[in-house]
Amino acid sequence: MEIGITFQRPDFSPKSGPVTVGWFMDHDTSSIVMFPPERVSFRGTNKTHAKSAARCPAVVQLESRYFLIRCPFDIHIGFTRGDKGQPQLVNRAGPRGTLRAGKLGKVVHLVQESEWRYSEKPTIQLSLGYCFVAEEICYITQLDSFAHYRSEPLPGTIFGGRFPIHAWVRPLIWAFEWHDTGKDLILKRGDPLFYCQFEADGPDRPVQVVPVERTPEIERWMKSMEGVASYVNQTFSLFRAAEAARPKTLLVPKDRGQDGA
Repeated sequence: MEIGITFQRPDFSPKSGPVTVGWFMDHDTSSIVMFPPERVSFRGTNKTHAKSAARCPAVVQLESRYFLIRCPFDIHIGFTRGDKGQPQLVNRAGPRGTLRAGKLGKVVHLVQESEWRYSEKPTIQLSLGYCFVAEEICYITQLDSFAHYRSEPLPGTIFGGRFPIHAWVRPLIWAFEWHDTGKDLILKRGDPLFYCQFEADGPDRPVQVVPVERTPEIERWMKSMEGVASYVNQTFSLFRAAEAARPKTLLVPKDRGQDGA
């Protein structure tokens, strides 16, 4: 005896169309310098041959499901240790850098040495402020921009991450694990920084990412999740409580006439 199950999502089902993901910045200060998320695509590729990789549906399908976040700043830093062995970051760009020294310390943070994954591989974080939300069950995966070539490879790797954006909202950071501290970390404004991938009900559904308002209801909801990692070790255990407290509506279209990101 054989038993088969076939599931067909009705055309009128709210989950039959694209997965809609909203994005906003967690603050408005200098948000105009931030690049909006963009779908990964490569222009100028060779499409003259029917069997070209640029025309391969599997390749196109894969790339279309990643969204790129570009680096908003020019950063050139080195790593050293002070007289007492304490880890320190050095602003190699100095006064010629486009990012003022006072601002550099607000966007680039050296994680406490006791929290590094490996004793000789410093971890730094770049504060960004991108937030993503969804009305339906949806997970975000943050990963390295692996499809973009770097003429000068980074001296380490980035930390990826995955969590449900329908139940938990937090500003994304770029976390970097510095493997070769003898080499400087150089990031240019506009360089690919990382990708975002979104998973919802149905791997066949396309994804659209749209700007949405940071409503007062969302701000209050985010406040309830702010800094919880300082109180508990496993924030994933709080997802159910956070989902129960979420606003009724998360995706309020952003007024295109407003300034900012």
